[in-house]
Amino acid sequence: MSMRRLFSTRALERFTCVADMERAYARSVPRMFYDYCNSGSWTESTYRANVEDFSRLYLKQKVCVNIERRSLETTVLGQTVSMPVALAPVGFTGMQSANGEIKAARAAEKAGVPFVLSTMSINSIEDVAESTTRPFMFQLYMMRDREFMSQLIQRAKDAECSALVLTLDLQVLGQRHRDVKNGLSTPPRPTLTNVINLATKPRWCWEMLTEAKRWNFGNLTRARGVQNVNSLASWIKDQFDPSLSWSDVEWVREQWDGPIVLKGINDVDDAERARALGLASAIVVSNHGGRQLDGTCSSIRTLERIVDAVGSDVEVHFDGGIRTGQDVLKAVALGARTTYIGRAFTYGLGVGGEQGVGRVLDIIRSELDVTMAFTGRSDIRGVDRGVLFRRDELDSAHVIY
Repeated sequence: MSMRRLFSTRALERFTCVADMERAYARSVPRMFYDYCNSGSWTESTYRANVEDFSRLYLKQKVCVNIERRSLETTVLGQTVSMPVALAPVGFTGMQSANGEIKAARAAEKAGVPFVLSTMSINSIEDVAESTTRPFMFQLYMMRDREFMSQLIQRAKDAECSALVLTLDLQVLGQRHRDVKNGLSTPPRPTLTNVINLATKPRWCWEMLTEAKRWNFGNLTRARGVQNVNSLASWIKDQFDPSLSWSDVEWVREQWDGPIVLKGINDVDDAERARALGLASAIVVSNHGGRQLDGTCSSIRTLERIVDAVGSDVEVHFDGGIRTGQDVLKAVALGARTTYIGRAFTYGLGVGGEQGVGRVLDIIRSELDVTMAFTGRSDIRGVDRGVLFRRDELDSAHVIY
């Protein structure tokens, strides 16, 4: 075991909420990777609103209801999961902790929840498949090089991935000031600022030097024209496709015969179009964690309208601002079949590796279970808008339901 894992295992029980983990995370990883995780685009107003707007939803407490036997189990894309939570696709995960994608996938497997591997992961599809026993989902960006996209999709098939998550909201990159200022790269560039910062993170450095399988994007090293770190960076910059249209989604459907999840829907018209085309098994209400269009609505503000627009034709998943089990319950109450956590699990990964991710999932599970009990519900599948106060039941004009 590494120094860092021993330290984290002993300390994890001290963390009683995700906020505790976030504070420790700030001290655990290099600044550029902390900022990559914990920032948004432009003024970061949408990044903040994703979290803050959950506080504008109020829960109804119910008493004298039999809540002795409770269940958080539900189904996502036809598969049984232990609770309505999945680990979202997060780029650079393997730079938060050595072999981070593998550690997160293992923690998700142990917890009985889905894991989604990012195209921009450090560990490859094959790395994760070799290190886990349950199928995981693979997230795909639309790229100009369609031959390479076909290869990625085939690799996901070969790894027996359970679903393809196609991200639609990154045709161009949002202005992320912190990433630009930090010169975000993998591995970190040896600038004076980076070297000084790395010197304050000895456990991270030791783990990366002694354990990491890779230091670059494992899924992209086979791309045409990529020979080294510099050419890989240039290739990535030029590959995101601003011409993405619904016909491209149809092209992906032709390449993939399993479930497709469309991620990045934050508008009713787009949700209705996705439903009408019949190309997806699920959509994810998401604004990319506030890292793309700043100044748009938080995901929780748009969720209810999108659920009403698509009905039961497709599953509606939710992403954006989940930090507690109460947040999960509120999103489920507004119609989400499941929720995705990205930053929350990354905090745990940066602090304690696989065990840290497991601790975050344990915390959220406990909070979700207790909160559901207080609302008088014993089965997560029966949670609906009745657990929330309606606007006309309260004097406050700030309640969004």
